[in-house]
Amino acid sequence: GAIEISITYPTEYTKTVMQLYPEINKKGAIRCVKDTLATGGYFRLYKGYSALLMFSVPKNYVRFGAFSYGRSHWFTDTQNKLHTFANGLFAGACEAAFVVTPQETLKTKLIHDKLSPTPKYRNVFHGIYSIAKTQGFWGIYAGPIPTILKQSSNQGIRFVVFEDTTKILQQFIPVKAGADLLAGAFAGFCSVMLNNPIDCIKTSVQGLDAHKYNGFVDCFKQIYASEGILGFYKGVGPRLARVCLDVAITFT
Repeated sequence: GAIEISITYPTEYTKTVMQLYPEINKKGAIRCVKDTLATGGYFRLYKGYSALLMFSVPKNYVRFGAFSYGRSHWFTDTQNKLHTFANGLFAGACEAAFVVTPQETLKTKLIHDKLSPTPKYRNVFHGIYSIAKTQGFWGIYAGPIPTILKQSSNQGIRFVVFEDTTKILQQFIPVKAGADLLAGAFAGFCSVMLNNPIDCIKTSVQGLDAHKYNGFVDCFKQIYASEGILGFYKGVGPRLARVCLDVAITFT
């Protein structure tokens, strides 16, 4: 998890910036990266990285632990796609509730703060202290509903697609690791294309401008009113790059 995050984090940073700023999204991912390098250097692309790194191990532990628990105790038929999907939903909901919501909130606010005219957070620990002091628990645990929806749909889709695709690929690719890598990448692709709208809403309600939205539904309405359907696919390019590699590595 830590290795994957270290390699792919610049794409996560780029995706988040594009989702927070529609005007940057219109210019494209490559322009976003170029402007970031020009104004802040290479390390600017790693702003918020420490928040993801801190939670990487517990996130994967909770995800696969919850999936295994569900498969052992509740939905036990390994050949039933609905059972696999249900266990994936459970795994995603658990990782969102216990790990991903504070992780994503901190990451988003650290990035958003760095791009503001007067940045306040010196590092992730100062960010945690400052947010908790001024906004309380919900300042760190922002956007739980879209985060749970995103993560549960992520894992429900990924586990089903991964298992089915692996079975097909193993008929043509004798090396299991190779089949798993390709199946993982495809599972990541499917999850991104299906739930990127939820990811855009999540980023919006976790940023510094969250006060503009009266909840998940209001955020959806505002994005649709101002940007249309394409507003829900901001940052989809860099997110695809990161997620496909992420799932390929973690599922292999």
